[in-house]
Amino acid sequence: MNFTILTQYYPPEIGAPQARLSELARRIADRGNKVTILTAMPNYPTGRIYPGYGGLITREDKQGITLIRTAIYPTQTARFALRMLNYMSFVASSAVFGSALLPPTDYLLVESPPLFLGLSAIWLSIIRRARLIFNVSDLWPESAVQLGIVQTGTLSHRLASSLEALCYKRAWLVTGQSRTILQDIEQRFPNVKTYHLSNGADTSRFHPQLYSQEIRSTLSQPDKLIVLYAGLHGLAQGLDQILDAANAQSSDSTLQFVFIGDGPEKAQLMRKADELKLANVKFLPPLPSSDIPPYIASADIIMVTLKKYIPGAVPSKIYEAMASSRPVILVADGEAAAIIRDNDAGIVVRPGDTAGLGEALRLLQNDPELRTRLGTNGRHAAEKYFNRDLIASQFSEYLESRL
Repeated sequence: MNFTILTQYYPPEIGAPQARLSELARRIADRGNKVTILTAMPNYPTGRIYPGYGGLITREDKQGITLIRTAIYPTQTARFALRMLNYMSFVASSAVFGSALLPPTDYLLVESPPLFLGLSAIWLSIIRRARLIFNVSDLWPESAVQLGIVQTGTLSHRLASSLEALCYKRAWLVTGQSRTILQDIEQRFPNVKTYHLSNGADTSRFHPQLYSQEIRSTLSQPDKLIVLYAGLHGLAQGLDQILDAANAQSSDSTLQFVFIGDGPEKAQLMRKADELKLANVKFLPPLPSSDIPPYIASADIIMVTLKKYIPGAVPSKIYEAMASSRPVILVADGEAAAIIRDNDAGIVVRPGDTAGLGEALRLLQNDPELRTRLGTNGRHAAEKYFNRDLIASQFSEYLESRL
């Protein structure tokens, strides 16, 4: 099988789609398939091209995977015009250079968002006569409406909705990271064929045996309970909620809140922590994805937050915490909340419920046996349901059987 992934985001960038797609690619290649990645010059989330990259195009082979990178206009700003330039520059470069450089392929999987990359994917699937797989990790433009980025009924919303419909209708298969995403698509486009390509964790990389007292000493004093958030510091994450909880618990000297990562909201979060004089909050720079697992395993509680309900959104961080046998405090609604509740892997708090978040923290702080039980349940669920080896194997078999 010849399999191509078209995505704006890929390692060495750090993030959910980067990890998910790179691990999927590696596992498909390990089955003896030919895998090609067409992606942008790495620039996320800093908005600057990473050292060692640049120009119009690069090509390399890694672990049996051909990696083609093309030019992009890098930006970190949320300004609409510059963000569109960021998206469309890669749409153009991937379409132009992909037309010349992509090998014959049986399947072309495109990652959305950004939704606009569907334009390049449709074009490349036509000229390469490939079956188009449209992978939806967030519903756009619906998610943009929920976050207040786009207003319903505006020209931009109508155009995005039309593009969304075109992408689904031209796809041979629409995959989604959550069942909520697929249910939404199936209701609006009943003739579209769908497949639940769940997110998950590499249970051989994320596991409780990576617990390190040395790492704990870099995060906090020995006698403190470490509450960790590791990931993107963006608008959708609503990380102000963690700072509000830290402020409410500021008199408790036994709690240490730690943020690891970067993103467009990090500077504002650091300013807020300074203004509130939060001695119980520590910000650390982003780490390579390969270094993250022992930090997850060495924390006492993992925080995962969303600013508000986003249909179909399931933060990948919950799977990594579960695989690491760490209890989760999830500030979110919807399918993510159901996963935590159904597997008894943590405590769920509704977005904006500062009092409820404080209660969840105190409950886990005062009950180490509960922390252990929730963590053990999470590990069991990760191994049984959210193991990336199993997820990739089932997806590969599905595709290979249909050639």
